[in-house]
Amino acid sequence: MVTIATFHTHFGAMSFRNRLMKLGIAAVMMPVPRALSASCGVCVRFQDPFDVASMYLEDIERVVTLAENGEYVLVFKNEE
Repeated sequence: MVTIATFHTHFGAMSFRNRLMKLGIAAVMMPVPRALSASCGVCVRFQDPFDVASMYLEDIERVVTLAENGEYVLVFKNEE
């Protein structure tokens, strides 16, 4: 399962990637796909399901998964 998290800031993306790495989850920073928009233009892509309890950061904008049909499915949206 491809999961993508978008952020309000570049620093938030770097912090999230570091958090995932400490949890033993491989993560890659990359430009945000055109179909998604984000304030900072950088997202983090990873394969594990998003777990709010262990992965939440205030700077997350939203988290989506890539469906088999190529569409993005919203998993989490930060309401703060």
